[in-house]
Amino acid sequence: MFAPVFTLVQRALDATKLLTRHGEAIDDHQVVVERVAYVATLARAMADLAHVPPALADAAHIAAAEIAADIAHRLGPVATALGLDVRYDDATLAAIAAATAPAVVEALGVATIEAGGRLAWPLDETLDEVRASVRAFAEREIVPHAERIHHHDELVPERFITEMGKQGYFGLAIDEQYGGHQLGNVAMILTTEELSRASLAAAGSLITRPEILAKALVAGGTDAQKQTWLPRLASGETMAAISVTEPDVGSDVASLACRATAVDGGYQIDGAKAWCTFAGRADVIALLARTSDQGADRSAKGLTLFIVEKPRFDGHAFHATQPGGGTLDGKADRTPGYRGMHSFGLAFDRWFVPASHVVGGPAGIGKGFALQMAGFVAGRLQTGGRACGVIAAAVEVTARYVSERTQFGRPIGAFGLTRYHLGRMTARLIAARAITYAAAREMDVDERAASTVAAMAKLFACDVAVEVTQLGQLLHGGWGYAEEYQISRYVANAQVLPIFEGVKPILTLKVIGRALLAR
Repeated sequence: MFAPVFTLVQRALDATKLLTRHGEAIDDHQVVVERVAYVATLARAMADLAHVPPALADAAHIAAAEIAADIAHRLGPVATALGLDVRYDDATLAAIAAATAPAVVEALGVATIEAGGRLAWPLDETLDEVRASVRAFAEREIVPHAERIHHHDELVPERFITEMGKQGYFGLAIDEQYGGHQLGNVAMILTTEELSRASLAAAGSLITRPEILAKALVAGGTDAQKQTWLPRLASGETMAAISVTEPDVGSDVASLACRATAVDGGYQIDGAKAWCTFAGRADVIALLARTSDQGADRSAKGLTLFIVEKPRFDGHAFHATQPGGGTLDGKADRTPGYRGMHSFGLAFDRWFVPASHVVGGPAGIGKGFALQMAGFVAGRLQTGGRACGVIAAAVEVTARYVSERTQFGRPIGAFGLTRYHLGRMTARLIAARAITYAAAREMDVDERAASTVAAMAKLFACDVAVEVTQLGQLLHGGWGYAEEYQISRYVANAQVLPIFEGVKPILTLKVIGRALLAR
């Protein structure tokens, strides 16, 4: 039914490859590449919607039609540059109109209200049990504390970490020989989603950082490092933070300046880092630093990944010292949302790291960029799962609110426009899950080959999270802006999703766009 949509996207990709010489001239045509990479992501989400469980087929059809309309709209501004006619034929336009007719979307909204915002996504028996078990845990352990942690900007309680460790949530992607469970990426995504539904910062994001470090160790760590660190990460005994960004360096990772200088027995770290989430409480920091002897060298080849041990600290600032005189200072930046983890600016001054803590050992010198990127692929996939959790939470609280809130003599959920908006929210959730779950399945087969779709899942699901939480806030009316209502927390937390694990413009342009155009 929507075959012309996929044809249009392919024509746009082909024209962009010609325009950019298969990606060599991306920076000469950034707007075009960004638009085309985004619509390719939308097309991938459309394709994955064709495989949702039959019980969700109606919602998937609405979501696919909305995406089809969006694709033509997004290509409009670059149509001339690509020499394309982005208009659909009459049959395609009629199919889009039929699938998105107000009565159709309103019916989905009614079903959402009647289900209390929870439209089940049937999976196999094992995965259904994973979701049910994690949801029960999150409802019992996380939800009662989530609002307080957000309002008071508290640190994640130790009980969360202890109990999540007992449940095995930190070892979902770690092989059994290292104390993990190796249930696969779909189980990991479901776990992340359900924890994030309860609290993005205080639960859902806790398993992301160990996952990133674990993936880097699996990809390039020595046998001794795997034996030492993977069991500790899997159990939650060792909590990790990830430190890549610097005050003057964000997406341009190859330009990092924080240096690691070889000294007797290891390396001395000097320099500043920024946005290191959970750095205070963390036991180790996966630190990407420059080891190149060439001072002017600012290429990725000069970067090395270190496991930096440090003491645990509570609060919003810390100061650590070493017997040899090294110091590490951290100060948390205040943020409107994503509270509980605390993101720190760090200052390293002659901080010593043993040579044994170079990921990959001597062979890992200069290979840190590749190892870090391997970890980021998993982080992006998890962020898609985190976004799905926030979306699901927003749909649920909004469905409850519109069924209880009365205006003009009846619940606002009885009005057509409210039902229409809630139907759209549900359709968008189904689309975000479709691409994210599909990416997880592909990661289980071949992580390297699935890196692009993992980035697409992150891009799409995070944008949906921003859109759906804000729409839910509007349906709450004035109370949607009050911190007493959960939707305000979801709105604040959703804003960070398109930023971390690859800020949206760079992810679209330099990760997804580059990968698609090089083919």
